[in-house]
Amino acid sequence: MSRTVQLQERSSYATIKSHADRLTGANLNNLFDADAHRVEKMVTRAAGLELDCSRQLIDDSALQALLALAAEVDLTQQAAALLGGKPVNNTESRPALHSLLRASTPPEGLSQPYQEVEQTRGLMRQWANRINNGEQVGFSGAVITDVVNIGIGGSDLGPRLVTEALAPFSGAVACHYVANVDPADLQGTLLDLNPETSLFIICSKSFRTEETLTNGLAARDWVRQAGASDEQLARHFLAITTNLEAAADFGIPADNCLPIWDWVGGRYSVWSAVGLSSAIALGWDAFENFLAGGEAMDRHFADAPPAENLPMLLSLMEVWNCNFLGAGNHVVLPYDQALARFPDFLQQLTMESNGKNVGRDGRTLACESGPVLWGAAGTMGQHSFHQLLHQGTHVCPADFILPLTTHTGMPEQHSRLVANCLAQSRAMMVGRSYEQSLQSLLDRGVDQLQAEELAPHLAMPGNRPHNIISMQALTPHTLGAIIALYEHRTYISGQLWGLNPFDQWGVELGKEIGATIHAAMTGEAKAEDMDPATLHHIAAWKASAD
Repeated sequence: MSRTVQLQERSSYATIKSHADRLTGANLNNLFDADAHRVEKMVTRAAGLELDCSRQLIDDSALQALLALAAEVDLTQQAAALLGGKPVNNTESRPALHSLLRASTPPEGLSQPYQEVEQTRGLMRQWANRINNGEQVGFSGAVITDVVNIGIGGSDLGPRLVTEALAPFSGAVACHYVANVDPADLQGTLLDLNPETSLFIICSKSFRTEETLTNGLAARDWVRQAGASDEQLARHFLAITTNLEAAADFGIPADNCLPIWDWVGGRYSVWSAVGLSSAIALGWDAFENFLAGGEAMDRHFADAPPAENLPMLLSLMEVWNCNFLGAGNHVVLPYDQALARFPDFLQQLTMESNGKNVGRDGRTLACESGPVLWGAAGTMGQHSFHQLLHQGTHVCPADFILPLTTHTGMPEQHSRLVANCLAQSRAMMVGRSYEQSLQSLLDRGVDQLQAEELAPHLAMPGNRPHNIISMQALTPHTLGAIIALYEHRTYISGQLWGLNPFDQWGVELGKEIGATIHAAMTGEAKAEDMDPATLHHIAAWKASAD
């Protein structure tokens, strides 16, 4: 395996670090005062989105140094490698072709996999239309009215996000999501459903995912107990899988199975048949618009130079904040309740991709990678953790996500939401000095001595770096664009750090250990080579079950 150049080994690294040292004590207010054109120079638009980086702690010279890094890593070529089907997942020797899932024409050299994608889209369209047209009936002859997606990780987070975010576009068929192996998750969903009118989509590439298969078997028992024969189960179950034999053993015939390919990672799979529940919930036309939004961002990613490329700019800002300004986290703040699940989705996308401590060549990374991502929707976060954003000792770079209009028909209330977003952004930027805090207290009638004691508690440092990503409205097209934007940002950050963002061996170890522990709990295997603490809790579980 060839040696991978790490971030610190890049010739542009020292120059960027010198700019970071220079700007450590800089003030965003002064940067705005020094450049009347700062906003127009640092606002970029593509695929219905606008990215405003003007509130990043950066100036023209530092930005040019970061763009020199982009040229050194050849980010344009890196984008071409991903979109062109090169084996960018080097540890598993395969491409990462999630962009092909939303392509409307076959990219050069990818005609065969594109044909497979087209065929699968046709099956998705048929099932979505069949269910939405009331043509799918259950074992009693009643029309299917509810769809339950059973999956976990990317087989849950992506379609759940899309379905919930685009609820204003939904039709008559309700879609529900079950992921946790905790029986309360499945039970809580089934309580309000009728087995005669419910259809389940089992999403598991291997059809062996423990949590998914456990929930699927429980759902099958639920339908059986309501009166369905084994032959009638097919009316209530579809599968997204490559393991047709295991699906058939479960009771799902091949005609009810849609494929998923090994070149699609779970966290990138919402564009595939894994998104069938979303296609059913929204209807096929809206789902196609979602795919088109992702494809529009793909074209921009492929064609725009780094200085105008939204995913590349987002990535450069991430590396700047993480590796040069010392921020080990990133907070995402969607100012739209429909996007409440977006931070959850991004946690898997970014931390499962870039939460690595070795580079593509297996050498230990000498730099920080994969900052912790967290967040919450809009004003909900303001009343929980924004205190830390404004006055905490940790600097938390942020992305504010702001749809400018609302589907609710309540524009006046939405205007307050927009005002809250912009106010939080401005407060993070400008802060409030001791002198301003003191004067504010005196203006309220607080006496001088008490005001001097309280003023430090009201002061805020400001200077907190962040982006604002806005769009005219949250639609299938703009949601597709913003998901693709973060997918590509994640990939580019991985290239800058020199790691592979498409494997997840850390996830696999937990699965292996979990199987061993469960076997020890049930007596199927001896509890060998286990630590005393694990043995203690196994014993406690056995005692509670007696």
